[in-house]
Amino acid sequence: MTVLSLAELATITGGELHGDAAATVTMVAPMDKAQEGHVTFLSNPKYAKHLAQCQATVVMVKEAQREQCSGNVLVVADPYVAFAKVTQALDSTPAPASTIAPSAVIAEDAKLGKDVSIGANAVIESGVELGDNAVIGAGCFVGKNAKIGANSKLWSNVSVYHEVQIGSDCLIQANTVIGSDGFGYANEKGEWVKIPQLGSVRIGNRVEIGACTTIDRGALDDTVIEDNVILDNQLQIAHNVHIGYGTAIAGGTIIAGSTTIGKYCIIGGGTVINGHIEITDGVTITGMGMVMRGISEKGMYSSGIPLQPNKEWRKTATRVHRIDEMNKRLKAVEKQLEQKEES
Repeated sequence: MTVLSLAELATITGGELHGDAAATVTMVAPMDKAQEGHVTFLSNPKYAKHLAQCQATVVMVKEAQREQCSGNVLVVADPYVAFAKVTQALDSTPAPASTIAPSAVIAEDAKLGKDVSIGANAVIESGVELGDNAVIGAGCFVGKNAKIGANSKLWSNVSVYHEVQIGSDCLIQANTVIGSDGFGYANEKGEWVKIPQLGSVRIGNRVEIGACTTIDRGALDDTVIEDNVILDNQLQIAHNVHIGYGTAIAGGTIIAGSTTIGKYCIIGGGTVINGHIEITDGVTITGMGMVMRGISEKGMYSSGIPLQPNKEWRKTATRVHRIDEMNKRLKAVEKQLEQKEES
């Protein structure tokens, strides 16, 4: 168990402490459930009603809420960012591997940096390069000539195909596949002819990828994920996709081939993005979006029908099916009005 003093929390968060610097905490807790030894935070104003009665050892708030707190207070610029930094300091998640397991299969010419850990039954093929402090979890496969940078971690059963490049300080969750074939086929008189995918995947530094996500290798050029990108669970990223710096993509999203997504985009869960289009920097797409055309201006975009009671949804669906008919009737009425105005 990690124990941190409030003085250490102030250093970690860059905050200003008002209270007992020697008091200690061991975990983060929700404001309405926190007890002595806990640190909590206020980022959503609707929870401010809990501040006066909060039992936490310290509360992290903005300056505007300091007077509402009854105990130790850590004033920070952004309580949610402070929460993230404190959880990192208190994190007790075990490493995917801590040694090189006897059952790991490692090619003789593989290059391993200092303090590399490789879990049980992992396979490291010929020509692989693993940077210092890289951690490869149990059952992982790292294909020929793949490169994984310093401090990067792969949880169990991740498959990294041949020639794939992964940067430093990356985190890849279990069962993700990187570098599998893109969906490339030609059709010859009704028969599918496979197009070998000759590109690879290049992943930058400080990239995090959720569980069971698939990133396909490029057909000719590489699929590219730039630095500081975060990808959720169960994404499908097709061949030759390019995702820009700092973009975040939530679970279940499907991105078709040869699409370019700019920097600092936020894409909600369950979104489907068409292939061969470009999305500019700073675009937010809300959940279940269907992106059929490129987006050239930053801003927030939405599509789909929000949830309704079933009876209302049935009426909406019926109206949608009658749009063509209603449009024809509307045009006919407009034409009649124009004729009356002219006469």
